[in-house]
Amino acid sequence: TTKGIKQYAAEFKKKGIKLMLKPQIWVMHGSYTGHIKMKNERDWKAFETSYKTFILNFAEVANEIDADIFCIGVELEQFTIVRPSFWKELIFEVRKIYKGKLTYAANWDEYKRVTFWNKLDYIGIDAYFPLSDSKTPTVAELEKGWVKHKTDIRKVQYYYKKPILFTEFGYRSVDYSAKEPWDSNYDKINKTNLEAQKNALQAINNQFWSEEWFAGGFLWKWFADNSNSGGVKDDRFTPQNKPAGQLLKKLYSTN
Repeated sequence: TTKGIKQYAAEFKKKGIKLMLKPQIWVMHGSYTGHIKMKNERDWKAFETSYKTFILNFAEVANEIDADIFCIGVELEQFTIVRPSFWKELIFEVRKIYKGKLTYAANWDEYKRVTFWNKLDYIGIDAYFPLSDSKTPTVAELEKGWVKHKTDIRKVQYYYKKPILFTEFGYRSVDYSAKEPWDSNYDKINKTNLEAQKNALQAINNQFWSEEWFAGGFLWKWFADNSNSGGVKDDRFTPQNKPAGQLLKKLYSTN
């Protein structure tokens, strides 16, 4: 809610924490938003009108709370590929309202096909790249898995001359967590693996945080109630109260 956003923003500002406002369409039962596609021009126009209202409303909120970054969309692959002119016009309208930096959160297999990066301030990527088929890959193995992906990311960055921002990154604390990092199917039988999560976060830090063209990233996922979140028996994305959380504390204190 707008009220909740303003409440959190005020608390972040008190603590000197910068923030990105990232309004997101969420489809029930985990359906992938990148598959959203209209059947005809009339439906596309209706969807665009609705989406524009949705985003411009939050652009006003982002400006009011003085958000450092505003994200205009999240993992909407079919929408961005089929209707690029809409997005360019939307960016133009957003900039009339919001005076901060803009990005779009493209899925890891979408970002190369986005055509409006030149209109934004950051190339945003939800960085769930597949890195390893191992149950518990080592940091070295994971860094090797990053080589091709990093090369591709760098090519796009060089072409558009915009910094890369990982609008999401994270790993579950389960076996094979770097094989399909986007997989959030909690109905699967997954064995909790704290080391796999920790190694993956160390590898992504090693590969990107020192690069001058890399702006940083937003960890998925962190809950407000820290004392009751995560834990060594938890198999979800949060690193809270796990070895990965201690690692992040160390990494963020030295970067």
